[in-house]
Parts: sequence; structure tokens; C-alpha cells
Amino acid sequence: MEASKRVLGEEHPDTLTSISNLASTYWNQGRWDEAEELDVQVIEARKRVLGEEHPDTLTSISNLASTYRNQGQWDEAEELEVQVIEARKRVLGEEHPDTLTSISNLASTYWNQGQWDKAKELEVQVMEARKRVLGEEHPNTLISINNLALTYWNQGQWDEAEELQVQVIEARKRVLGEEHPDTLISISNLASTYWNQGRWDEAEELQVQVMEASKRVLGEEHPDTLTSMHNLAFTLKSQGRWEAAMQLMRDCFSLRQRRLGPNHPDTMSSSSALAEWKEDLTKMNETSVVEGGEEAGSADGS
Repeated sequence: MEASKRVLGEEHPDTLTSISNLASTYWNQGRWDEAEELDVQVIEARKRVLGEEHPDTLTSISNLASTYRNQGQWDEAEELEVQVIEARKRVLGEEHPDTLTSISNLASTYWNQGQWDKAKELEVQVMEARKRVLGEEHPNTLISINNLALTYWNQGQWDEAEELQVQVIEARKRVLGEEHPDTLISISNLASTYWNQGRWDEAEELQVQVMEASKRVLGEEHPDTLTSMHNLAFTLKSQGRWEAAMQLMRDCFSLRQRRLGPNHPDTMSSSSALAEWKEDLTKMNETSVVEGGEEAGSADGS
């Protein structure tokens, strides 16, 4: 970046691309303030050099909106996303892939605020357009179907969610392969739908499948593998299989502590689950002792 500034100048398109790439690196590291500062710098420069509605300028604005979204600054994100959508419709067309991505981003902002109806309306719009423009089994089309399924899931519309999730799984198996990470995520989502309906055996079958495949494809300590262990442990607990659930959660906690660190939210989630389960087991055992004592007392009295 510094070399580009010296050789090409501070506002040369290649220099701005370098700055944008650095902002993206900060974004991926969760360094939102630093990413935001560079995003704003690139936007202002691109407006001057390329124009307010140049595709690269709009990409920069979209990047800043994404930074806001990841900080929970919903109003700021929404304002920029609407701006990008309208500009891309004018410049690129209503069903251009980049326009549809912008609409999907706005749907995500609504989704994260629990505005399900608004999110659903946009998700359906994007899904139908992507089917027409990209094809029914294009990865981006499948992402749209998956997003809509998650919205149904959050509204407790299990049948609708399940139907779409099965559709995505089958398509991803064909397009990406049975053990592709995205395919495994889809299977995990369906397992979650089963879990929330109390369909423990069906959830368990899928979760075991995901966990074993994740170990092979991603590695035994990959965060996604550990998530699959965590989820399966909850299903085992729901089935009343306390010993197996506790052991699996202990293994998950140990691996997360080593891989992610003790203060990572996922590690703390496993730790919290273990503490709660131990407390629940203690209460259950105390109840059993009390009940046993009462029965013995009755027998003595007779």
C-alpha cells in the first residue's frame, strides 16, 4: 500500500484497491474501527476519482455497510445498503448479480434485527431472481434458499424451513459434493430444525454424520467440527443420555479451550453448558434420594 502511494499517488485506483484490501484484512480480524476508517477513506477518494455511482465506489460503500452491520450499527448499515441498491439498479440493472447481493445484504440487516417479514420479502425476491439469472442450483441461489429457510426457522415455521433445507442439501450434494463444508452446514441446519421439534433421533443421526465428516474434511479441532460436537451433546442430553452428553461436552470444552482460548464465546458456551448440566444432575440425584427415602419410610411404617 505504501509503495503504491509513493509510485502511483494516494488516489490512484490501484492504491485505493490496496487500501481496500487492507480494510478487508482488518474486517476479517474483527478490527472494525480500523476497517471503517479505511473504508471511509476509499469511498471519499473513489467518489472524487471515479464518480459516486462507479461500481468500485459502490463496492466500497457496501464494504462499509458490512462493517457497520458487524458492529450492530443497523441504521447506518441500512442507510448505505439502500443507497447501494438504488444506485446498482440504475447502473447495473435490477437483476444484476451485484444488485441482488446488495438486496441480500439488506435482508441480512433486517434479519439480524428480528424484522422477519421485511427480511423474508427481500429473500424471496433475491431467490426468485437468482433462479432466473444464475440457475436453480448456482451456489448463490442456494445461499438465498438457505437464508429464507433460516428466516422460517426463526419464526418457528418448521415445515417450511425443513422443505427448503432438504432442497438445499440435495442440491449442494450434487453441486459441491456430499462432504463439502457448505453441504455439512446445510445438514447441520436441518438437524437443528429437527431438534427444535423434539425429533431427537433424526437430529442425532444428522449430527453424527456432520461431526464425523467434519473431522475427516476439516480436522478434529476445526471450529466447525467443535460446533458439531457441541450440538450433538445437546441432543444426547435431550434424549436423557446424560453420561454420553457430559463426556462429549467435556471433550468439546477441552478442545475449544486449547484451540480457541478460554475467553472465546464458543469456549465459554461449552463451559456454561457443563456447569448447568452438572447442577441439573445434582438436583436430579437429590430428588431421587429424597424420593427413595420417602418410599423406605412408608415401608417402615407399614
